[in-house]
Amino acid sequence: MTKIFCDTAELNIIKKFNQKNIVKGFTTNPSLMRKAGAKDYRLYSKKILSICNNKPVSLEVFADEYDQMFKQGIEINSWAKNIYVKVPVVNSKNKFMGKIIKELNSKNIKLNITAIYSAKQTERILKLINRKTKVIISIFAGRAGDTGKDPVPEIKKSIALAKKFQNVEILWASVREPYNYLQAKQLGCHIITVPPIIIEKIEKFGKTFAQLTRETVKAFLIDSKKSKFKIQNIEKD
Repeated sequence: MTKIFCDTAELNIIKKFNQKNIVKGFTTNPSLMRKAGAKDYRLYSKKILSICNNKPVSLEVFADEYDQMFKQGIEINSWAKNIYVKVPVVNSKNKFMGKIIKELNSKNIKLNITAIYSAKQTERILKLINRKTKVIISIFAGRAGDTGKDPVPEIKKSIALAKKFQNVEILWASVREPYNYLQAKQLGCHIITVPPIIIEKIEKFGKTFAQLTRETVKAFLIDSKKSKFKIQNIEKD
């Protein structure tokens, strides 16, 4: 079964989607935090955690160097038991963050390792971690697809590599459309993180092609009437 995590930092949306059985956890990142209007990272994160205290919540470090990243990881982990500390696979200088991954993992801190695009990156991570502390490996399928690259082979390889680790879950990230959920299920992804608007579309799965055709034509007709469209020569005939 592929679990759906909601990808957002909006407090009102977290309140709403935390009540949905379909949503099994939440993921955030510094960009989503900024978009949500967060000013104080600690204070805002704790507001999220006060709403969602029984489902996994991924909160990301935002430092770029090892020392600060390590301190942030330790601090973030201390805020609640349901936290996954989110760390990038490399920093902005393209330096592999293996040291931070290994050290936080060795302290039994649950990790969500993010910004992954290849099975080679997955393989490097698996060589560093233990077999007991929970680790999520987030593969950015949508962003890969945006550049014309097929993410599916990399996800397949990553899933195969992770099979030996019962504590590791492969996550399909950067969803672009509801169908990605079905793709993730077919591949055997453990998790898919999905924007709220797409979760609502997934909840409506099951319509027939006939229903879709009728609804589409009806929508076109309604919009043409609202716009009061006329083709003058035809109207005079």
